[in-house]
Amino acid sequence: MNNGEWTSPYGQNTPATVLAVLLLLAAAGTAAAAHHEPWPLAYGLPVLLALCAALVPLSLLMAKQWEKAVVLRFGRLRAIRGPGLFLIVPIIDTVAAWVDQRIHTTQFNAEQALTRDTVPTNIDAILFWQVHDAERAALEITDYRQAVLRVAQTSLREMIGASPLSALLAERKAADLQLKEEIGRKTAEWGVSAVSVEIRDVAIPTQLQDAMSRQAQAEREKAARVILGSAEEEIAQKFLRAAETYGHNPVALQLRAMNIIYETTKDRGTTILVPSAMVDSLNVPGIMGLVGSAAAAK
Repeated sequence: MNNGEWTSPYGQNTPATVLAVLLLLAAAGTAAAAHHEPWPLAYGLPVLLALCAALVPLSLLMAKQWEKAVVLRFGRLRAIRGPGLFLIVPIIDTVAAWVDQRIHTTQFNAEQALTRDTVPTNIDAILFWQVHDAERAALEITDYRQAVLRVAQTSLREMIGASPLSALLAERKAADLQLKEEIGRKTAEWGVSAVSVEIRDVAIPTQLQDAMSRQAQAEREKAARVILGSAEEEIAQKFLRAAETYGHNPVALQLRAMNIIYETTKDRGTTILVPSAMVDSLNVPGIMGLVGSAAAAK
């Protein structure tokens, strides 16, 4: 059972290869030393050693730290071996699969999938997954890598169809968690667990992007106008309270008018001609008298 995911280490089994070479050398040395002996003595032991050398690579196998070997005996499950060296009986036992238990990454997408509010979207995502049960992964499904890919794509389309576009754009973390739980629930019976899911990109049509941009700009302009109106209202309220204060105290109004004239001319050094009627209304001598009396009282 080899689906491209599982690789046999027969050609990479260094201990078995070294042992086979040593046995062959021993067989050759024994044959050379006993060539003058009768046939059973001269060739019996070398043949036995050569036979052992041929069987060692088939019986002494090695699984890497991240591998599990699924061993069958006469077609039935015998054991799950590894990591490290292990023995099998040639011909009787076979290694059906070498399962890599490291974390894998699978890229998947959904093109032109409709959201709940009927907006076509293209979404790219990455799934991080791991085989936690080598027996199930080897015996329950033919090609678990392809199955994980298909489940991820189907789950992504289901999530898109059940979510509005605004949720997909604004709640990426929630969508990642939902996909992880859904994919993990479907693949658990195969001995595969979903570690995490990350949505990389959510693409929408260009026309819709323009419309959303105009909508966002209109909302910002609306908010700006509301803030400006609130400021104008607040200013009007303050002016209204000031007018009420000046209405009940004409002297305060006259002092304010003189202060405005002073503030206008102090920096620029200009001269302002004030009509006599305005000067009479300000009652400058009376105001100065009041200011002097207030200063003397202090």
